[in-house]
Amino acid sequence: MLPLQVIDSFLLNYNVGQALLLFFILATVGALPLKSRRIMAINVTVFGLVFIMTPQSLAPIHYLFLGIVLLVVGPVLWVTAER
Repeated sequence: MLPLQVIDSFLLNYNVGQALLLFFILATVGALPLKSRRIMAINVTVFGLVFIMTPQSLAPIHYLFLGIVLLVVGPVLWVTAER
């Protein structure tokens, strides 16, 4: 139970939007070695949906706007990706 207490005490200092942003950055950095723009497009689009669907009571409004931007950028990356 000790690791869960450490994670819980760490996350109490941040809101859900900041935690999602951290996961988005980690997922993006993790996808970079694959050198696939399509995987990056899927990553950006999925996190855009997650940011939009996050309730406003858990995350500030600017994460909603980040989600809208990611939902615009994701399909653009998908279309511009080479096969």
